[in-house]
Amino acid sequence: MSAFAAAVELLFCDSNIGGEAVYIADGGTPTLVRVVSRQTDAVTDFGDARLWSETTRIDLRVSEVPAPRPGDRLEIDGDGFLIQGEPVRDRERLVWTVDLRPA
Repeated sequence: MSAFAAAVELLFCDSNIGGEAVYIADGGTPTLVRVVSRQTDAVTDFGDARLWSETTRIDLRVSEVPAPRPGDRLEIDGDGFLIQGEPVRDRERLVWTVDLRPA
């Protein structure tokens, strides 16, 4: 295991950073996974206007969720979310970043 992979594992397992969620692939069975929440705001330029919107993004470990797809479901603290858009992997291929919308 590389030093980077070991650091990612520590971050996801840290209770101050990572949390638990239930991942349900479309047509699959529920699986308990660790997530890191990013809940950032997005600013999009549209002509001369700048649009602000709240977003919900999370990171998932590739080792737990090898192939997340749009439409897959996550339940975090009792709230349901659906993956929207294509998930993006990091350079090291250890972490997926996914955009969520309320289910």
